[in-house]
Amino acid sequence: MTSEPSRRKGRPAGRGRAGRRRGAPDTRGEILAAARAQFGELGYDGATVRGIAGAAGVDPALVHHYFGAKEKLFLAAMEIPFDPAIISERIADDSVGMGIGERAIRTFLGVWGDPAARAPILAMLRSAMRHEAAATLLRQFITRAILGRVLVAFDGIPSGPLRAEALASHLIGLAIVRYVVKLEPIASVSDEELIALVAPVLQQYYDGAF
Repeated sequence: MTSEPSRRKGRPAGRGRAGRRRGAPDTRGEILAAARAQFGELGYDGATVRGIAGAAGVDPALVHHYFGAKEKLFLAAMEIPFDPAIISERIADDSVGMGIGERAIRTFLGVWGDPAARAPILAMLRSAMRHEAAATLLRQFITRAILGRVLVAFDGIPSGPLRAEALASHLIGLAIVRYVVKLEPIASVSDEELIALVAPVLQQYYDGAF
């Protein structure tokens, strides 16, 4: 017999399995875009490879082909859409005529005010509150990509690392209340009102004596 084992009866040669789009130059990007949207809306636990594949218009097997398990897809999809070095420099730069507390909150609100940046960060926060792997990812990102650079501004200050971490934790808590829980009136107050309220408190992490 000369039949080919890989060809199913009645299917023309050269045609892939039904329901599966062959890989194309933009397929990986489409999967990542769908993953960011699904993780942002549903969190880590709620999003599924099958759901992400459906949103991207591909077979789940193709998602596994590019990224493996859901955890690896999450890590790829949550690539931060801004330069942490620039963000850190803005916070640490003392030549702009404002204290580090105001610089930190203005930079923070500037990032969160960008919808393109907000979606993946929201996904990280939601997942960090529910999934240990995501919490570890968020911790590593904050520690290595941002906090490590901001610590330069705390050089020579007693308990500098602790103070810097306290400032960061205040901002993370604010993000959860304002953008995840959406507790009023914090959720809808203007940026300038929030800056006036929070900046002096953040400044105390830098100036305060203890």
